[in-house]
Amino acid sequence: MIEKQIPSAAVIEQIKEESKRFHSLMLEVSKIIVGQTDIVDAILIAILCDGHILLEGVPGVAKTTMVKAVAQALGLEFKRIQFTPDLLPSDLIGSLIFNQKTHEFETKKGPIFANLILADEINRAPAKVQAALLEGMQERQVTIGSTTYKLDTPFLVFATQNPIEQEGTYRLPEAQLDRFIFKLSIRYPAPHEEKEIIKRSVESLSISKVLHKEDINRAHGLVQQVYCDEKILDYIVNLVFATRMPANYKLAELAEFIENGVSPRATLALYNAAKANAFLKGRHFVTPDDVKAIIAWVLGHRISLTYHAEAVHMTPDTVIKKIVNSVPTP
Repeated sequence: MIEKQIPSAAVIEQIKEESKRFHSLMLEVSKIIVGQTDIVDAILIAILCDGHILLEGVPGVAKTTMVKAVAQALGLEFKRIQFTPDLLPSDLIGSLIFNQKTHEFETKKGPIFANLILADEINRAPAKVQAALLEGMQERQVTIGSTTYKLDTPFLVFATQNPIEQEGTYRLPEAQLDRFIFKLSIRYPAPHEEKEIIKRSVESLSISKVLHKEDINRAHGLVQQVYCDEKILDYIVNLVFATRMPANYKLAELAEFIENGVSPRATLALYNAAKANAFLKGRHFVTPDDVKAIIAWVLGHRISLTYHAEAVHMTPDTVIKKIVNSVPTP
């Protein structure tokens, strides 16, 4: 039964060709964004998985610019929403407006009705707005009044947040964090990258559209056909269970640091992201390295640590590294 899942020769060739198109997108985005190649890779993998991304970094490291560049290169309908403490759910999803001429209520759709949403500084908005966004992220639909509207395909939320230590920010609830396939930390540029940023700031650079909505939808279908062996499935499950029952994997010392392990949604995210990573490399099959390449992005924001872990400066990344080093690689 497993052998039937191996793609045909025609599909294998199609995967190689379509993956090249996404590499051209990388080159286009690199016109505007200096460095951060791993972050751009992660964004493309999330797009191939039809998943949402949380970008974290201090102000000024080009989080918003990066998302805008990707949206332009993809040719998707793009909307930017600035999240503020006084934002209302209706500002996001829309509302019913009474027309005095017709004496009827009319639906005014909000900015969430687009293909790619940039939720800027998401951790500054109130809980009601977060709940409204959550329905769209999970169900791909929103409710205005008594009517439910389906969102377009693809529908992607790229949210940016400032570190929680900054004034006016707060932690996102775990249920919402779990909806993001990746959480990516944007670093400061290296000295040579910062020098290049200065040089490009005086140039007039523009992004060309290199992919279309149809290309993305076709790629989604091809990613689903990437072959994942039973041994890789077992490896993914073992990595996930090591966050829940570390003692079973000779990691008893982690039990005092992990409050809660990751959910089955994380298992699916690992599986899909590993397939997307293989696709991006032009391969029709998943290897253990594909899983290792994306595991920190998938699990980092989903592992809940204890107060003791925070006291001794134990981070989710450290926990993940210990798990990867202990769980046998197939």
